Order: sequence, then structure tokens, then C-alpha cells
Amino acid sequence: MGTGNQTKVADFIIMGFPNLQHFHKPLFLLLLLIYLFTISGNLLIFAIIRTDPRLHSPMYFFVSILSFLEVWYTATTIPKMLSNLLSEKKNISFTGCLMQTYFFHSLGATECYLLTAMAYDRYLAICEPLRYPSIMTTKLCVQLASSCWLCGFMCPVSEVILVSRLPFCGPNQIEHIFCDFPPLLSLACTDTSINIRVDFAVNAFIILVTFLFIMVSYLKIIQSVLKIRTTEGRKKAFSTCASHLIVVLMFFGSIIFMYVRLKESYSLVYDRAFAVIYSVVTPLVNPIIYSLRNKEILKAIRRRIQKKNDTN
Repeated sequence: MGTGNQTKVADFIIMGFPNLQHFHKPLFLLLLLIYLFTISGNLLIFAIIRTDPRLHSPMYFFVSILSFLEVWYTATTIPKMLSNLLSEKKNISFTGCLMQTYFFHSLGATECYLLTAMAYDRYLAICEPLRYPSIMTTKLCVQLASSCWLCGFMCPVSEVILVSRLPFCGPNQIEHIFCDFPPLLSLACTDTSINIRVDFAVNAFIILVTFLFIMVSYLKIIQSVLKIRTTEGRKKAFSTCASHLIVVLMFFGSIIFMYVRLKESYSLVYDRAFAVIYSVVTPLVNPIIYSLRNKEILKAIRRRIQKKNDTN
């Protein structure tokens, strides 16, 4: 395997959406609106939860951390995507490409762990309601959230180190909408079978283990909910989990297709489509799901607006 000194390619060209060249300006406007809504929506939820004492519970603590995470998760890819849609030069340096890949995967892994922690919280709240207050303490919430970030940022280190040592001496066009491991490996001018196996092992562990844990938690939650005698009681119990489950299915469904495989690529079109889902759509729907579907957050927003109007 080559060392970093053998890398001849100084920068890469991110191809983005080559089949939509005539629609780059409308795409730019659409993506810009989505990005602004995603940032403002997630920041609003984070601020409302952190400043409203009535929302200082474990469930909303994790929601606020998820919203904070989504702000940085989208910032790693969308600004560069916006720039590329208007610019003829779609270059990114080799170091910049590795940095984008690292932070995107770090934050993605953190989200996997965080969604798992949220599932555990809902499991305790519904299946162990009497023990819930004594187990899910503020200290445990902070420990779980910190562990999610720490583990998330440790996970892609081995993959980045291995890619940084690969020689890139041929084509430099990345057939994707941002820098990522699969399109990078396809450009290396050496055997990348070790990289592919390491990527598969790391991604399979992170994605499949966390997804399995979440699904087991929800099976137990559903079992507990079905034991509730009243229809209203069942509806109220499961409504607190429905939002989380929607986000989980969207996020994990797309990343499982993209990363848990032993091939570099299935289809460039499918890869780009699924990349849009987990990098753009999921962060967009989070503030919609957690605000429009959540009565407590809507009430908190109204209280904040009312308080502001009263002071004026």
C-alpha cells in the first residue's frame, strides 16, 4: 500500500448532479431554502428546549442534542454543495476531502448512537415507568450524550487513516455529491480490498448494531403499549415514540443501503439519491416532525412568542 507521499492528485472534482446541469440554479435555490429552514428549525428547537423549564426532561434533552447535531451534520456537506452548483470549478483539496469525509461520518455515527440513546429513553419511560425517574437521571443523560459524541468521533479514524495512505494518481472526478469513502476508494490506483473490508466492518458494527438495538427497544415498547387497556392510553403512549421511529426508519434505511455492502458502488444514480435522503432530507424533516407533531414544543414556542409580545 502506498504512503501519503505517493499521492499525485492534489485535489478532486466533485461532480455533483451532472445530469441536471440545466437546472443548477433552481437546484441551488431549492437547496438553499432547505438549508436555511434546516438550520433555523433545528436551532429554534434547541433554543426552545434549553430555555423552557417545562421541557427540561430526558426526552427533550435528547431532542435538543439531536437538533444541535443536525446543524453541524448539514454544515459539513450542504455549503460545499451550494458552492458547486454555481461554480464552474468544483475542486476540493485532498486534505479538504478527507476532512469532509471524516466529519460527515463522525457526525453520522454520533447520530446513530444518539437515536439509540433516545430509543433506550423511550423504552424505560414506557416499559419501566416506575423506575424511569431513578434510572434516567440528569447525570445519566449527560453521560449518554457525551458517549455518543465521543464514540462517533472515534469511529471513522481508522478508515480515514487507511484512505490517507492510498495513492491517487489517475482520474480525480468524484462521482458523488460530496466527498465520501466509496467514491474515493474507486479512484485509488491500487487494490482497496482491505479498505472496503474495514469500511464494511466499521459501518456494519455502527449501523446494524444500533439499528438492531433500536428495533428491539421498539418491539418491547409496542408489546407494552398493546397491554394498555384503553385506546386513548395506547394512542398517547405510542405518540411519544412515533416521531422518533419515523426519523430512525428514514435515516437508517438510506445509510444501510449506502454503507453496509462489500461493493464500492451499485449505481451512481441510487448512491446520489440515497445520499440526498440521509444528508439533506432527514435533517430537514427533524424540525418538522419534532415541532409540528409535538404539542409541548408548539406550546413552548407560543409561550415564547406571547412573552415577547408582552414585553414589547
